[in-house]
Amino acid sequence: MSLSSLSPSQPLALIGAGKMGGALLAGWLDRGLHPRAVVVVDPSPPEDSKAILAKAGIAAVATPRNVVARVVVVAVKPQIIAGVLPELRRMIGPGTIVLSIAAGSTLANLEAGLGPAAIVRSIPNTPAQVGRGATAAIANNRLDAAGKALVTALLEAVGVVAWVADEALIEVATAVSGSGPAYVFLLAECLAEAAIAEGLPAELADRLARATVSGAGELLEQSELSPAQLRKNVTSPNGTTAAALSILMGEHGLAPLMRQAVAAARRRTRELSS
Repeated sequence: MSLSSLSPSQPLALIGAGKMGGALLAGWLDRGLHPRAVVVVDPSPPEDSKAILAKAGIAAVATPRNVVARVVVVAVKPQIIAGVLPELRRMIGPGTIVLSIAAGSTLANLEAGLGPAAIVRSIPNTPAQVGRGATAAIANNRLDAAGKALVTALLEAVGVVAWVADEALIEVATAVSGSGPAYVFLLAECLAEAAIAEGLPAELADRLARATVSGAGELLEQSELSPAQLRKNVTSPNGTTAAALSILMGEHGLAPLMRQAVAAARRRTRELSS
């Protein structure tokens, strides 16, 4: 099922047009979703999202409308979602799908706030803003095959989507792909700082670090080789890369730190879900 199945009479309702909600909306519009098939509920969208809305001719409303939506996308902050969900019941009918991208909101929590409905819990990440997102998703048992196909189309508009059968795996995905872009940005930040410490001018260090991280990511995306093999390909025996990797792959290097980081992020996801 494609985005063309959405219409003014069976619209998509986007609840929250922040950075992620705005990124999703931009992806849907680029994939051909008609602006009249969208209802945006947000009392104060950020400037980036305002530009997207203005270009498409969509006027955001402050509160949910009394219209039954085909899909309701919940893109509000986790801190306010409990108060928002009951207001959305007026937009949910027998055929409505609720797609949540709110971190920490479990299927059980969503069902408690919304009542009986086909519900999908997902966790996109910030590269969705440039169409390169990675999203893990899980559905309750009310979602049928057609509904799953529609949700897949919505999420694939901003990147790749992977469905999981165990909700506990969403916690891991949150710690890996959800929070992962921050780890990569930190790598670029630390690489630039190390270059400055060795004498490179700050502007040049930042430029080289950014290009190195983004270029390596693109090579990883396009290559059929494993990350381990790509690493080996750039590592000459007893060369400069090998010297650096002897630190990064040491007993207290990157691997144990990354395991600790992902475990900490997963624990925090559980805390938010409780």
